[in-house]
Amino acid sequence: MSDSKDKTLRMLVIDDEGIVLDSCRRIFSGEGYEVVTTDSARKGLELATESRFDVILCDWKMPELDGIDTVEMIDKRSPDSAIVMITGFPAVERATEALKRGAVDYVAKPFTPEEIVAAVHKAMKRKEQEKAKGMVDMEKIVRSISFPVPSIEDKAPKTIAETVAQKVGVGKTTSPWLSVLVLGILAGAYIGFGGMLATTVSFDMAGYLGVGFTKFMTGTVFSLGLMLVIIAGAELFTGNNLMISSAIAREITFGRMLKRWGLVYVANFIGSILIALLFVFSGLWKLSDGALGAAAVKIAYGKVNLAFLPALLRGIGCNWLVCLAVWMALAARQTIGKIFAIFFPIMGFVALGFEHSVANMYFIPTGIFLKSFGGLAVPAGYASQSLSWLTFLWKNLLPVTIGNIIGGAVFVGMSYWSAYLRPSGKSPSK
Repeated sequence: MSDSKDKTLRMLVIDDEGIVLDSCRRIFSGEGYEVVTTDSARKGLELATESRFDVILCDWKMPELDGIDTVEMIDKRSPDSAIVMITGFPAVERATEALKRGAVDYVAKPFTPEEIVAAVHKAMKRKEQEKAKGMVDMEKIVRSISFPVPSIEDKAPKTIAETVAQKVGVGKTTSPWLSVLVLGILAGAYIGFGGMLATTVSFDMAGYLGVGFTKFMTGTVFSLGLMLVIIAGAELFTGNNLMISSAIAREITFGRMLKRWGLVYVANFIGSILIALLFVFSGLWKLSDGALGAAAVKIAYGKVNLAFLPALLRGIGCNWLVCLAVWMALAARQTIGKIFAIFFPIMGFVALGFEHSVANMYFIPTGIFLKSFGGLAVPAGYASQSLSWLTFLWKNLLPVTIGNIIGGAVFVGMSYWSAYLRPSGKSPSK
């Protein structure tokens, strides 16, 4: 690059996520750039107008202004800057639109240092080529950009481990507690929707299609819950067990991790109870002369009558698969890839009969409410007093929650940290 030897390269980063601003500042300061950051799109436009920047990184989704509109305005105010759009919502159509508006390249979040550095270097090289030609042929740029390689290809397991430890866990502990509370309530509601759908679809299926296929279909439709959590965006306790990687890597403290776990756990409970109340008082359970409600009550009785050890072990198996679903969804760049990554592990854990603490926050209170307000009969083989709030908390929620933590934190979070991020322990040779 012709000018890089004669002057310090200057970079402006516009993004409303503090963790992205800090990461870019750290990465590009090490590359020799003078880095200016702002979390305001309007402030970014002012800076781009008043000062010279060789490179401008701009987020797509910001509260004040749409990122693509911001890119267009920056290109008009600072035409000599190489603009790179960064986003957590990658799509080919969006990339094409960003390029038409003035961006030179496009990178999806979360990105590795190597990915963002390569994108910036490529953008600056392309910008210099444009200057040398004295013209911009946008169609050639769109055709020549190697969009699928850096922006859409799925991430390797080691990259996921780094993302979880260095970005995901840190981002969750630095988010405002009120935002986490709201997103936690939404996650509990989303899992409740999955549970409600699973019961509605499967309550009378076994007599026609057999037990095995019924389990498969139950798991198939229940996967809706985690799809809503991951793709729509929410905070789920069981998925947050992966934060253990950030704690072990010393990116966050164990105390902050446990506080966020506790907040999300309570929020998930609130959201689940809301959906249970919706199901009961909307009268949806009366389908097929109350057969759906009777099936929901039977599910609740079955769960609270599990012994402690089986409930614990089923909790381990459940969150092992749930956290693998979250892990693989992080690998996928596109929404369709995330859907398939989520579907198979979630279908599997439900079909296998494992126990999910947040799902049980919906299933068992639903049975308690129907027993209290619906006047439904106790299923054969169960004692009436075995379904209560005390038995729910002590005989099911406690062992299942412990099992979920072991399955997610130990068998996924700690295992992949040990495989990819654990320090080698080798002392340097003298």
